[in-house]
Amino acid sequence: MFEAGPVSEADFFTWEALIMGPKDTPFEGGVFAARLTFPADYPLSPFKMKFDPPLFHPNVYADGTVCISILHTPGDDPTMYEAASERWSPVQSVEKVLLSVISMLAEPNLESGANIDCCKLYRDNKAEYERIVREGIKAQLGL
Repeated sequence: MFEAGPVSEADFFTWEALIMGPKDTPFEGGVFAARLTFPADYPLSPFKMKFDPPLFHPNVYADGTVCISILHTPGDDPTMYEAASERWSPVQSVEKVLLSVISMLAEPNLESGANIDCCKLYRDNKAEYERIVREGIKAQLGL
C-alpha cells in the first residue's frame, strides 16, 4: 500500500513516501510520490504532506499539498467544520495518516475541497474526473 522513511540519515525531518493507488479506483495502478516535512515540535504539531508531482484530486491543492483533517493543527476548528477528534493529535502515526490519505484517494471529501475545479468536476461529471485521473497515471507511467 505504501512505503515511507527519511530521505537521509542526516535529515529525519524530511521523509519520502510512495503510495500505491487504491484498488477499484481511478488511481489503481499508479504509484504516487510524496514528501513529508516534519516541524521541529513534532509530534505536537502535524507534518506537511505534498504529492510531487501534484495529483488531480479534490483534496489536493494545485501545488500537491494534501488537505485532510488528520493533518490540520490540533484543537478546535474556528470554522466549526471539524471536530477536534478529527484533527491532528500527538498519538497519530505516519502509518495512520498515510492510510487516511489512501482512503481519501478512494473517497474524496467534497465538503472540504482544496481544488475547487476538481470538486466541481467530480460532483458534476465523475466519469470525466476519472478519465482525467487515469490519463494522468498513464502519462506518469510514460504510456
